This record gives sequence, C-alpha cells and structure tokens, in this order.
Amino acid sequence: MIYWAPLLHFYQPPTQIHAVLRKVCDEAYRPLIEVFEENPNAKATVNICAVLTELLAECGYTDIIKGLRRLAERGQVEFTGSAKYHSILPLMPLEETERQIRRNHLANRHHFGEAYRPRGFFPPELCYSKEVLEPVIASRHDWMLLSGVACPAAWPMDIVYEAGFDEERIGVLFRDDILSNKISFQSIDGQGFLDHLRQLRKDGSDIYVITAMDAETFGHHIQNWQNLFLAKVYESIAPPESSYKELKQRQPLAAQHKALFELQKEPSAADIQVVTVSQLLELFPLGPRIEPIPSSWSTSAEDIKARNFYPLWKDPKNPIHRLVKAALKAADNPPSRQHAQIARALMDEAQHSCQFWWASKRPMWDINMVYLGLQSQQQVVLNALKSIRLSSASQDIKHQYYNQGIISREISNRIAEDLMTG
Repeated sequence: MIYWAPLLHFYQPPTQIHAVLRKVCDEAYRPLIEVFEENPNAKATVNICAVLTELLAECGYTDIIKGLRRLAERGQVEFTGSAKYHSILPLMPLEETERQIRRNHLANRHHFGEAYRPRGFFPPELCYSKEVLEPVIASRHDWMLLSGVACPAAWPMDIVYEAGFDEERIGVLFRDDILSNKISFQSIDGQGFLDHLRQLRKDGSDIYVITAMDAETFGHHIQNWQNLFLAKVYESIAPPESSYKELKQRQPLAAQHKALFELQKEPSAADIQVVTVSQLLELFPLGPRIEPIPSSWSTSAEDIKARNFYPLWKDPKNPIHRLVKAALKAADNPPSRQHAQIARALMDEAQHSCQFWWASKRPMWDINMVYLGLQSQQQVVLNALKSIRLSSASQDIKHQYYNQGIISREISNRIAEDLMTG
C-alpha cells in the first residue's frame, strides 16, 4: 500500500485587509471544505494558525470555522499545533516561542472545541533549528513536520525518524519538497501525481509520502485547483462504488469513516490510501534518532551550504525583544505597567513572518505588507519606551532606551524611504 498524507496550511497575517481575506475565503477555504464534504474518503492534516481563526471569527466567516470543525469531528481532518502569529521560531527567544505555541493552542481550542486535539506540530514556514525542539516536545506533541531539505539521513519512506535531547523524543516527518512544489506550481495533474506515487514503490512494500502546501494554493493562487487536482485525486482513490454505497448507509458519520478506513485496507481496494500524518506513526515503525538540518521550506541546498538557513527572513537578533523585556522589568506603577502590557501584547502580532517574507524580494515583494509590519513594530517600540519613561528606572536607563527608540525610528524611516523609491 502507498499511504499519502496531505497537509494543508491555512494562514493569513494579522495585517491582512478584509477585502483580500474575503476573496481567499470565497476562492479557497469554502471550496476546499466542499471538496471534503463531497468526498467522504478525503482526508488531510490541517494547520491553521490561530491568528487566522480569530480573523475569521471577527469578520463573520464562522461558517469556515464550523466547516473545519465538522470535518475534524468526522475524522476527515486532524489539526496540528503551531505558533499563533506565524513567527519564525528559530529566530525567536525561547520564551516567545513557548508563548506563541501556548496562545495558538488556547485560541484554536476556544473556536474548534474538542475537535482541536493536535498530535503534530507545524513550525511556520517549516523553519527548524534544534532550539525549537524543547518547546515543541514540552507542549506534548508526538511529531513535527519539516521540509525535505532538513533530512540528514536516507530518505524515509517506511520508517519515522526521531529527534530529541536527553530522554525526550519526538517523531520527525519530512515533506516531499519536489512533489509538493509540483502541485503548488501546477506542474503536475492528478493522474500524473498518482503515477508518480506508484513509481516510488519499488518492491511492493508499504511506503508513505507527505505533501504539504498552502491551503490558498487551491482556488486562490490557482483558480479551481481544488477541483482540477485535489478532488480528482480523492475520487480516483475512493473505494469501489458498490462498497461505498453500502458504506454510506451507516450511521453515525463517524461509523462511516471508521468503516471506510477498514475498507481501504482490503486487498481489493486501490493501492493508494489517503491518511492523516498522525496515522503514519501507527502504520510505520520508528527509526533511529537524527539531527535535522536547520532550514525552511524555502531553503535550498545552496542556502544550506552558505549557512543561510532562513533566506527569506532577516535574522532578528531583534532589539524589540530586549526593549519589551526592559519595559516589563522596569514597570513599577500602574501607568508604566499599562504601557508595558500593551507593548507585550502588540509584540505577538508584530512578529508575524509575512512582513519579512514580502521584504525579501525572493521573488515577490509587497510594499504595503512590509509597511504595515513596520507600523506594528513601531507601535510596540512606542509603548515600551513610554512604559520605561513612566517608571522609576534611573535616568541612565531611560536615556539609553530613548536613544534606542530614536535609532529604531530612523531605521523605520529609511525602510519606508526605500519602499517608496525602490
């Protein structure tokens, strides 16, 4: 049997304008849910960053939240954990990573209820470094998905590698980057995809393949791709029609899907079965412990050789982190604490990855997304400096951070000037 585990990554930044969000919902999210509802054999692992979940709720698009929850309750979808604001975790302080993971879980659990039970973890942009392991393992995830370029050993198709430290372990699975990108850039059709999977199976033994891509690929980035590719693949690997008709009579829906999973195990079934990523841990044995290579799903082999592990995101030995820490430490009266807490809350949102991605010009860029990110960061700086100024910190401390604020504004102004003239 060939087990295919597709993962769909749902994400929009906190600065996304409502017109674009509405367009994405109409073109991608709702049509995707329809594909799953029309194909009860369809399964996928879904990562939805909680910033998007909250945007959907705030903008009145609760039908999408309800649709995903309904699919999860049926067993067609499983959710993963992640970072709430889609921050690049290897470039974040440990406490910020822990906070983002925790806030993502709490917000998604609030909106999806008991259906949100993530076993796996999706690091935003599949950005990985060894430092990310500790908070992910501590948050009780069983597995983590990484880009294929992060695999340092023989390519796994019949085992699941482990990573960890001391006695702590977590399953590590790898995205098939080449196949995922072919789907993302419309370089392969449904039949070509199925033929490719069958060619990977050399000796008749069980193997697995993981694809992962943005959910917005299907319908928003590529018009009608959810039907032209995804629905056709699901239809092609559905169980025989006679068995399926009998199966559909079963109630409740959970019983349908359990029976469907058993039906697909039968020798008469198709040789390709769609599963969630978590099911791979039940189907395949654990392999040796490895040390994945720092990388992202936008990192090339050439980037790794150059030790440029996260090429689309600037290394943030970020002074804003230090400034907010200083504000929280110095805050010793109600007005000071109020601004420190505002800065702390705003910093979560200001760390989202999109502003750096769009600024990379690799290959695309968007001046408005970059500028909105700058504004978010400057709002953090403003409140942190106000907190320190209102505190009883020494004049030397106040002067030191005031100067940092001046430098920050100057850098921001220069970037804005580059955006206008570049």
